[in-house]
Amino acid sequence: MFGDLLGNLEEQQQEMAEKLESITVEADAGGGAVKVSATASRKILNINIDKEKLDWDDVEMVEDLVLTAVNNALEKAAIKEAAESKKMISQMMPSGLGGLSGLFGK
Repeated sequence: MFGDLLGNLEEQQQEMAEKLESITVEADAGGGAVKVSATASRKILNINIDKEKLDWDDVEMVEDLVLTAVNNALEKAAIKEAAESKKMISQMMPSGLGGLSGLFGK
């Protein structure tokens, strides 16, 4: 029964990993001074810095903006990952289980 319920779990995990790699999120800090792109699998793809918008004499500020943009991108990636995981779990649940699919969120 559980084999049918879960299907081919390894295959589904691989499909999920590929899906997460294909989803891109972006975040910025300092009014666009620092922009970060990441995948929903939480890999940083790119960090773009607009040198015109930064005070390069204030290294601590530049570091803080980079950290903020990276953390914001990773937070957005985690949200996308959770949403895709929830979608995958709900698709795995047989329709006959009714309210049990609500165990994994709405």
